[in-house]
Amino acid sequence: MIENYRNILENLEENSHLRHISDFEWKDEKYIFFKGKKLLNLSSNNYLGFADNQKITEEFLANGGGKYSFGSGSARLLTGTLPVYKELEDLITNLYNSGGTLLFNSGYHANVGINSSLTSAGDVIFSDKLNHASIIDGMQLARSKFFRYPHNNMESLEKLLQRERKNFNNAVIVTESVFSMDGDIADLEKIVELKKRYNCLLVVDEAHAFGVFGQKGLGVLEEKGLIAQTDLIIGTFGKSIGSMGAFATGKKELIDYLTNKARSFIFSTALPPITIAFSKFIIENKLPFTFEKRKKMLELGQKFKSQSQIIPVIIGGNKETIEKCDILYQNGYFTLPIRPPTVPEGTSRLRLSLTTEIEEKDLEKLCNIIG
Repeated sequence: MIENYRNILENLEENSHLRHISDFEWKDEKYIFFKGKKLLNLSSNNYLGFADNQKITEEFLANGGGKYSFGSGSARLLTGTLPVYKELEDLITNLYNSGGTLLFNSGYHANVGINSSLTSAGDVIFSDKLNHASIIDGMQLARSKFFRYPHNNMESLEKLLQRERKNFNNAVIVTESVFSMDGDIADLEKIVELKKRYNCLLVVDEAHAFGVFGQKGLGVLEEKGLIAQTDLIIGTFGKSIGSMGAFATGKKELIDYLTNKARSFIFSTALPPITIAFSKFIIENKLPFTFEKRKKMLELGQKFKSQSQIIPVIIGGNKETIEKCDILYQNGYFTLPIRPPTVPEGTSRLRLSLTTEIEEKDLEKLCNIIG
């Protein structure tokens, strides 16, 4: 039987699909040290440079962070809650002026838990075809029907709604705001219009927008003035905030429902209190002062024809993409090949991820390499 798994691995290697975990020597806000080389890190979601930042860590510990433990010991519905968890949830609720907030252990936990529990038999989900794997996995676990419309194609979404909405009880439209592998932005204004016209709930995953877009850093929905018209908003702490975990914020009834029905929340040991406290510290004390840095980062992305801080460079083949990454490595840049199933076949790419620490001059040589 083991031979079957060996054959699968060999097939992956033959097609340049085999993945390995890299052993890094050190990371900071901007660089990564790998195989004895100092490389500009272009594969990180540490958009604001808060992760791996020794000064910020020391400041957090000096301002009361050291009193929190490294283990919660239980799920939230048992004994896995201390006041700091509710304080972080209340902070996010107040920022979004929403009905309530629920913390999850990761963005994956949030999307799987929400998309698997929000609908039941007789309900339906309409999902952008390029939504994250965690959203897809959640829908596949649900007992409802789901349809995937072509990426950001509002005409196709509307035709689906016209044809299918009347056949189901509850209906949910789910989309990312900033798409994680393409860096483009959903047509949220049109989606809100369709959600209202066809009586749907709207769930927006702001994983790559929270801490990046908006005056307060709350995401694309804040920037477009659409927070109040969205039923559930998902954000993560593991990217811009430099911590770990995620949240869902929105209508009180939905937050209460998820507290009782989202299995990834109910059956997971809560994140460590020190992690929760660090996220709260960053959102209260650091995020409010990042607007100008975030603006410059997004302007740099625009120079590369991207709508966000994520710049896709589509190469096509797996082997060619790996070779391009190796050339970049030799020239002082660290970027990983993005291959199927993360992206569709034939669209393997470099996913260049900007941070506020990266300047235009850092990328001059890179532009010549990637053409």
